[in-house]
Amino acid sequence: MPFEFERLEIGGLVLIRPRVFEDDRGFFLETYRESDFAAAGLADRFVQTNLSRSKRGVLRGLHYQKQPMAQAKLVQVVQGEVYDVVVDLRRDSSTFGRWCATVLSEENRRLLYVPPWCAHGFCVLSDSAQVIYAVTAEYSPELERGILWSDAALAIAWPVREPVVNARDKSWPPLAEADIDASWP
Repeated sequence: MPFEFERLEIGGLVLIRPRVFEDDRGFFLETYRESDFAAAGLADRFVQTNLSRSKRGVLRGLHYQKQPMAQAKLVQVVQGEVYDVVVDLRRDSSTFGRWCATVLSEENRRLLYVPPWCAHGFCVLSDSAQVIYAVTAEYSPELERGILWSDAALAIAWPVREPVVNARDKSWPPLAEADIDASWP
């Protein structure tokens, strides 16, 4: 199998290590194979792929979409390095409001599967970073929601002192006031 799947602390959150084939020409790896992902319990159908480029210190997030357009994400950094953060939004979960972070980079080539019941964000640790992610539902502006990245109740240990955050991401409510689906498993 070209992938190693590691279940993380939040239910459904999976760190994926692809098998990398390197030689003097460079490297090759698969970033997705439907049959392997399905065998690992990730049988999602990805319908849209996004690419973002950000400079050092940029913080994007914490974003999610409500049902029926909630998005699972398969996130990978193809250039640079980011500190990637996921927050569990399932009110009935023992990990509700807990966050999990991992470094994704072009060097470690890891992918992160983010379930649809999680808010997602990242900050850039390198001079710049390009993040590509496939999602299971198309972007829906009317169903887009977010959590304030600096919510004191979450106490996320962001590794940047003065992040560059856009006005929209500064205006999201804290988790206690967020518009969260009650129907998430």
